[in-house]
Order: sequence, then structure tokens, then C-alpha cells
Amino acid sequence: MLDDGVSVLAMRHMDEIFDTRTVEAGKDVWKLPADLTDLDVTYEFDGETHTPEEFFERTYTNAFLVIKGGKIVYETYRNHSRPDSRFMAYSMSKSITSTLIGIAVAEGKIKSIDDQIVDYVPDLKDSEYNGVTIKQALMMRSGLDYSDDYDFTKPSLPAILHMDTLVRGRIVLGEVAKIVPRAYPAGTHFNYSTLETVVLGRVLANATGETISDYMSEHLWKPAGMEADGYWIMVGPEGKKLEFNGAGFNARLRDYARFGLMMLNKGKANGRQVVPADWVEEATQYTGSTEHQPGYQYQWWKVPGGKRAFMAVGLLGQYIFIDPDTDTVIVKLSHYPPGNDDRVADEAVTFMKAVSAWTPGR
Repeated sequence: MLDDGVSVLAMRHMDEIFDTRTVEAGKDVWKLPADLTDLDVTYEFDGETHTPEEFFERTYTNAFLVIKGGKIVYETYRNHSRPDSRFMAYSMSKSITSTLIGIAVAEGKIKSIDDQIVDYVPDLKDSEYNGVTIKQALMMRSGLDYSDDYDFTKPSLPAILHMDTLVRGRIVLGEVAKIVPRAYPAGTHFNYSTLETVVLGRVLANATGETISDYMSEHLWKPAGMEADGYWIMVGPEGKKLEFNGAGFNARLRDYARFGLMMLNKGKANGRQVVPADWVEEATQYTGSTEHQPGYQYQWWKVPGGKRAFMAVGLLGQYIFIDPDTDTVIVKLSHYPPGNDDRVADEAVTFMKAVSAWTPGR
């Protein structure tokens, strides 16, 4: 999945590596108008000026798409990927899970995000998740002592669980939530953890009485007019596999763009209100900053230096960048070499901000 030189291919063939569960698309496809043009924009990084082609090479780009004013103005596929390729979202899946939580709240399946997680997942009552609210998990503020540290040379608990859940299929996804200790009082400290999103997935499935895939198909994927089926990778022991909802969704480039455009349009897609507008506002517009809380709201990141811009971000360079101030959606799908994320990520955000400010034809 992650090895440099292999990930470029694995990124769009996860269904040949894992068992999967389909998120069905409907027949009423949200048609995206296109007015394609050259991406005639440059950007400054580390004191040098670069072109888009240099950017694509420097940041290991597999596919890239720009929407301005509701129209696709630029689209490219690289490294033998194609319009029908379905790419791994990695942690952009967290933003999708958050959106599904918002839909379930609007439906009344979840009464309030101020509810306790254990009200929906009672087998966590004897764990440190007892006393943690859904909202605190959405904001990565449960206070539990678990982080996404996957150092396989010095195996940490997350690395061991990654092997036993994703690779060996020995452990049911999320079971570790029962044994993780507490580091901080709930709600006081930001700690980015895929476990939080996995637990939210259990809240969603139990509250709705459906699999995450089925619920997503009927309440998001079909109503939003996605053009093709997506899928979740399934992990865990045989007979007990669950959607890896913290990092395991896969879809086409244009469907990620539709998801981003729906969020830009305050939850409206394909002529209907799919996600409540007030949820989109609450989930994505970060309102403050403290030492223990960076620019992160309900599983969405604030764009550094942006006004209202926000983004979904996934491991190895997956982005859905949304800027309401410039009416722009950008999707970048990549294959960063592991360990090179910070520099390349800084450059990627720099370029996407330049593209957001760019006006085609000028």
C-alpha cells in the first residue's frame, strides 16, 4: 500500500488487495459542465518559481482537477491513471464519515452530537470513551492516548494494530478502543487519531441500523448524483470485517470533485439539499485557535492562511480543497513517498492556494 514505487499503482487497485463493500451510485448523475483551459498559473516555493507541470512532477501527482464557478476548467490524469480509475482517499474518508454523521443527525437517527458515544456504542461503557461526546470525537478531542504513529521499525501500538487489523486480519476494527488509556480530560486536547473516526463509524452504523456502505449509498452517493460506484476496503477477521471508515474509501476523481462541490454549495448537489447547510457551516468553518487545537473542525482542516477555505486531507497527498471566497474546488490525488509528507504537503497547499486565486484566461 505505502511503499515508494508501488503505491502509485496500489492507490487505484485497492479492490485487488482487500475485500471491499460497494457504495452504489444511482442513475441520476450530476452532470458537471466543463470549460477546459490551460492551467496558466505559476507559484513561488522556497524562493523559486515553478510551473504546473513542475508541480505535478515535484509532488507525485496521479490526477488533478479544478472547478471554478461550477465548471471543470482543468483535469489531468497521470501515471497511466484514467477517468474510470478509483483512487484511495486515505484520511479524506474522515471528512466523508463526518458528513454522514451530519446527515444522520438531520434524520434524527443521532439525536445530537452532544450525546455520549456510549449511548450508541454500549460495549464501550467500560472504556475511556465513557464520558466522551460525539462532538469531541469529531474534533479529535476525546483525550485518549492513541495517535497515528506507524513506525514499523519500532512497532508502537498503532503499528501493531495496523498489522493485525489490515494485514493479518486478526482483530476487529475498533476493538482497541476498549483498552486505550486516557491522557487528557475529554474535550481539552487535540490529538489526531484514526481511532476517533473508526469509533464514529460504529456510532453511525448502530444509530442507523445499516452498514456504512448502504447508508452512504442511499443518503449521500445516490442523492448527490455520483457517476460511479465507490467502495470501502473491509478489514478484520473473516465474518467480522468492517468498513475501514477512517481511511479506506475509494472513488473516481470526478466524484471526489462532486463531493467537494456539494460542500462548496452548502450541502446542495444535483438539484437537492443532500447535507443540511447549517451542518456544512458548522463542520467546516473553524472559529478559533488554541495551543491544543489547530485548524481542525469536524474532520475537516482549515487551509493555512486562508479565510474560509477548508480541505479534506489524506495520507500520501490526497486533497479536496474548497474555497468559498473564490468559488473553487480542487482535487489532487498523489503518491508521496512515505516520510516526505511535510515538505511536499507545504508545496501542494501553496500551489492550490495559487490556483484558487487564479482566474482562467487572465
